[in-house]
Amino acid sequence: MTFSPVQDRAFLDTMIDRGAVFYLSHSGGKDSQAMYAILCRIIPHRQVCVVHADLGKIEWTGVQDHIRATITHPLNVVRAGKTFFEMVRHRNRTRPDVPPWPSSATRQCTSDLKRGPIQKFIRHDMKARGAKLAVNVTGIRWAEGPARAKRKPVTVNATLSKAGREVYDYMPILALSEAEVFQTIATVGQKPFHAYSRNKRLSCVFCIMGCENDLAHGADQRPDLYREYLDLEDETGWTMFNGQSLRERIEGVRSNQEQAA
Repeated sequence: MTFSPVQDRAFLDTMIDRGAVFYLSHSGGKDSQAMYAILCRIIPHRQVCVVHADLGKIEWTGVQDHIRATITHPLNVVRAGKTFFEMVRHRNRTRPDVPPWPSSATRQCTSDLKRGPIQKFIRHDMKARGAKLAVNVTGIRWAEGPARAKRKPVTVNATLSKAGREVYDYMPILALSEAEVFQTIATVGQKPFHAYSRNKRLSCVFCIMGCENDLAHGADQRPDLYREYLDLEDETGWTMFNGQSLRERIEGVRSNQEQAA
């Protein structure tokens, strides 16, 4: 296989020549895995830094072991100063009139638990290296949804481009299809994370953006965590999915499976 071309190769080559540090955000999912495999054939090893935002017990067990097994760089693990459950409880306590759960419109789980800690790491790591130029790389693809279909390959990261730093956000695999992602992983002799045996996506075990199939798989694998989510719905008085509970979404799948059997 010839690896699919990355988006805006001229930008990538320029950043390499200028000695930029490339911070690759790695969730453990298929897109991150394929992105890493492609870019590590282009970017010099010394210019790559891999970062994972640890979500604690709400992320799939073993995902960090999977990342370490499929990369040749050290894995830098960052954590927010709060957990997902603490975030929901705090919002419920301070804003009892609005839904405390994240949604597609208010994705504080992404901003607070992932993007924030990763950007903090980039600032500190650049300072430690004495670096002034960096690229924040993510494995987002256009085919994943209407919102992501509007993304541009390269943008200036205004939050990080301060205090003498020059930082860009870069999405190199925007044009790849799902089939190309899995093919890329297979071509380098690897397999995707085991949850893909049933899952369409890999994020939190119970993601607000997850389909019924993925949510049911999570409940099968982590019944203890499933119970905690249901208890938190009861505690806050709000359902996780805009008027529909996590139980309703999962039990609907299980009912259909039983009927099919």
